[in-house]
Amino acid sequence: MKLGWAAGRVLAKQGNGPVLVGKDTRISGYMFESALEAGLSAAGVDIRLLGPMPTPGIAFLTKSTRAQAGIVISASHNPFYDNGIKFFASDGTKLSDDIESEIEYELNLPMQSVYSRDLGKARRITDAPRRYIEFCKSKVSSNTDFNGLRIVLDCANGATYHIAPKVFEELGAEVISHAVSPDGLNINDECGATSPESLQKLVKDSRADVGIALDGDGDRLIMVDHQGNIIDGDDILYIIAQSHIEKLNGAIVGTVMSNFGLERAIKGLDLKFLRAAVGDRYVIELLQKEKLVLGGETSGHIINLDLSTTGDGIIAALQVLETMSVKEKQLSELVVGMTKLPQIMRNVKLNEKVDISKLTPINNAIKDVENTLGNTGRVVLRPSGTEPLVRVMIEGENEAQVKKLVEQLANQVEQEVASLS
Repeated sequence: MKLGWAAGRVLAKQGNGPVLVGKDTRISGYMFESALEAGLSAAGVDIRLLGPMPTPGIAFLTKSTRAQAGIVISASHNPFYDNGIKFFASDGTKLSDDIESEIEYELNLPMQSVYSRDLGKARRITDAPRRYIEFCKSKVSSNTDFNGLRIVLDCANGATYHIAPKVFEELGAEVISHAVSPDGLNINDECGATSPESLQKLVKDSRADVGIALDGDGDRLIMVDHQGNIIDGDDILYIIAQSHIEKLNGAIVGTVMSNFGLERAIKGLDLKFLRAAVGDRYVIELLQKEKLVLGGETSGHIINLDLSTTGDGIIAALQVLETMSVKEKQLSELVVGMTKLPQIMRNVKLNEKVDISKLTPINNAIKDVENTLGNTGRVVLRPSGTEPLVRVMIEGENEAQVKKLVEQLANQVEQEVASLS
């Protein structure tokens, strides 16, 4: 409630527009929605309640309705007992650092309501799903339809359950829906982009052409070809890149964790491949800095800035299906030009926060591994953003060699960190 109040206080200085509030399907969303509504109202800001909506749908509606901001209640791909709150600015992008700092400042102040006559009013936007469905459909060429295409669609019992099936059906596809019965507790539960095993089986059993798995808030996806093989974010980036070269301004953006095979394949298309830090926020920042339009993560966050202001699983899936239709190829054929390198990661636990980059023995060990790999692989040591871990990742052409090098380097990191305790 205080976060809603603090955000409302800051936004009230910007203008008089309402703030949109949407959520995914986890049970705690009811509680957070009511609390945010109360806080915003106490700050004198009007509220528009969207109900269950995908994160990119809330970003779209924030911009299209000229709202002051959009609030998403979601923990994305996490289990139902987690939840979180994120904000979009009026243009459908992430809030600026300055606005975030102002909100943090207000959070430290005593909460005081405006006078009764100045309280914000709340109402529901009942046609929000239909507006977003039409928005998604508009991103496919008007002369493209998916007649004859059989899709298995896994909505993770999340925010796309009542939207994604209609998008693909209305574009002509035969849709076999899975995980579209949310009960507040089953979001991402052995389904969706983080658990595609059931989708793989369903695709093969139903002899479908393609499988699509979205995550709980609909901002990322994993796909499955007709043989049941996983098509991850790296594959999806390559597919979209090769069919839209003319609009990419000469480069695309991945992350430090994107497979080296993707980098090679993108360079094979005469495009540059840039790497951002892990996280869709950093991908978007680099895209904007370099005036590019396409980027994403291995996990399935795909950003098409010429189509949407944020990662959008439905729109990314539509781009892939349109490529299949135009090229008249199966999904498995569209990734033939990319050969992924074995990529192995091991997590090293930390007892306290340590800046690995400043430890000379570890830097020397990294250089030794890089010399061993030459130009055929990479080494990445990355602190986890949410856990006391360092992720040790190595990729190269020889899987047995990569496994051996990962163990060696991870053991050296463990020993060095232990010596500091």
